[in-house]
Amino acid sequence: MKKITFILSALFLTVFLSCDTESINEEPEQAANSNPNFRVASTSGKGMFSRASYDEPCMTTNLIAGQNDIAGTVSVDNDGENLIITYSTNGDWTIDLTHLSIGGCEEQWVPTTGSGNPKIGQFEHSEPHADGTTEVVYLISLDALTENYCFAAHAEVQGATGGETAWAEGPGFDGNSWAMYVEALLSDCDVAAADEEEEPPVK
Repeated sequence: MKKITFILSALFLTVFLSCDTESINEEPEQAANSNPNFRVASTSGKGMFSRASYDEPCMTTNLIAGQNDIAGTVSVDNDGENLIITYSTNGDWTIDLTHLSIGGCEEQWVPTTGSGNPKIGQFEHSEPHADGTTEVVYLISLDALTENYCFAAHAEVQGATGGETAWAEGPGFDGNSWAMYVEALLSDCDVAAADEEEEPPVK
């Protein structure tokens, strides 16, 4: 009797774990991070997060690979609690690794060399991604940002001709590399303010 009970228990456990594994695999891969103001997730799908009031992101720039190829986009959203920065690839491009540095533009928001090139390996946010990843989403608490913020979004991507480094398109750094960054205002992506502007006047 004990033997039968053990077999049934083992069978139940196997089925339970199998179902649990399937449910986990359906969710986007989300990395653990000790910083409560920061989260990151990646997937081979599209559209994991969206802004509270609009279907389109409030800002989008190209993800430039190898200085010349448009491998996708980097977009900025605001869900009312977080700034959402999304890397999305197009065509055959996939993402192996991402680095993100973000902060107030008036502060020392990105580590650089003496000549002004960004130190990618010292960016505060860095995540490897599974093969075939086409979208990576970073969520940064709005409380951790200033009105005028800057970010450098770097990626290692794979295309039809092999691996390339990629940057979100924007102004160049002071150094002699082709690294780029993005400068923006939180108010440009403020859902609440935009909604108030669209409300008709009270009669």
